[in-house]
Amino acid sequence: MSKFIFVVDDNATNLTMAEEALAEQYRVIALPSAAKMFSALEKFKPDLILLDVQMPGMNGFEAMEKLKENDLYADVPVIFLTGLSDNISEAHGIELGAMDFIMKPFSKPVLLNRIRNHLHLDEIIRDRTDRLRERTTQLVERTEQLERLKNGIVFTWADLVESRDANTGGHINRTASYLKVLIDAMMERNVCTNQMQGWDIESVIASANLHDIGKILIPDSILNKPGPLTEEEFRTMKTHATEGERIIEQAIERTGEAEFLQNARIFAAYHHERWDGKGYPYGLNGTYIPLQGRIMAIIDVYDALVSNRAYKKAIPHDEAFNTIMEDSGKHFDPSITEVFGSIGNKIKKARGR
Repeated sequence: MSKFIFVVDDNATNLTMAEEALAEQYRVIALPSAAKMFSALEKFKPDLILLDVQMPGMNGFEAMEKLKENDLYADVPVIFLTGLSDNISEAHGIELGAMDFIMKPFSKPVLLNRIRNHLHLDEIIRDRTDRLRERTTQLVERTEQLERLKNGIVFTWADLVESRDANTGGHINRTASYLKVLIDAMMERNVCTNQMQGWDIESVIASANLHDIGKILIPDSILNKPGPLTEEEFRTMKTHATEGERIIEQAIERTGEAEFLQNARIFAAYHHERWDGKGYPYGLNGTYIPLQGRIMAIIDVYDALVSNRAYKKAIPHDEAFNTIMEDSGKHFDPSITEVFGSIGNKIKKARGR
C-alpha cells in the first residue's frame, strides 16, 4: 500500500504543487493550517508530514513541539518546508526533531527524491527498532527463566539441608522473611546504607537461603542429636560455616556467577561471628565482620530462640527480643540491634505466630 503523507502549508499554490508532485506515488492529504493537521491526526496517522514553517496562527516549529508531546504521533517523521535559509532556523528545527528541510520553491524531482530517501530510512529504522525490541523481549524472558532456574536450584539446595536437620524445620523460610523486614527497616533508618549501595535486595535475601549449606557435610548423629553437643561434637558442628564457604566458592569457580553466590558465601561464612570477636570460624570483631554476617547473626539467633529444638523448648517472642537486646555490643552489632529492637511487631508478624 502507498505511503500516506500530510502536506501542511497556508499557501494554496504550494499545496497544489506538492499534491500534484506526490499524487502518483503517495496518498496525500493537503491541509492549510496546523490546526487542520491536528484535526486530521485524530482520524489518520501519516507516514510522513511535510510541514511549512511560516504559517499564521500556529507556525511549524510550534506545531512540531505539539506533535512531539503526544505519544500517538510523536514518532511520525517531519520534513519542514521553508523559505528560510538561515542556519539558526535549521538548527532549531533539527533540535525539535525534524528529519530535514526542503527549501521553497521546490522542484518535483527534488521533492520526490528527498521524500523517498527519508521514508526508506525511516522504514529501516523502524524495522531495526522492532527487531531490537523483539530481541530485548527475548533477552528479558531468558533472563527471567535463568533467574527462576537459579532460585529453584537455591531452594532445592536449602531444602536438602533442611530435610537432613530435624531441628530446624522452616528455619530457612523464616530467616528469609525476617531478613527482608530487617533490611527494609535499616534502609528506612539510614543504618549501614552506604554498605548496601548497589545491593540487589531481593537477590541478597535469596542468597541468604544458603547460609547453612555447610550442614550438608555434618554427620546426622551430630546434626540431629536430641540433646546438648559434646565439646568435640560442637567443634565439628562449627565447621559448617567454613564448609559452606568452601562449597559456594567451588560453585563460583565452576559457574563464574559473581554477585549472588558471593553474597551466599558471606552469609555462610560469617553468620556465627560475634561483635566482640568471640564467634567462629574466624573470630572477627566489630565492622571487620561483613555486613551480611552481622545482619544474619541476629536473625539466626532470634529464630533459634523462638523455635523448638530436640534439646530445648522455644521461648516467647518478647523474651527472645530481650535476650537479643541484652547482647547488643557483645554478640551483635549495636546499630543493627537497635533497628531490630524497633521492629518487634513486624518480626513477630513475619514469623506468622
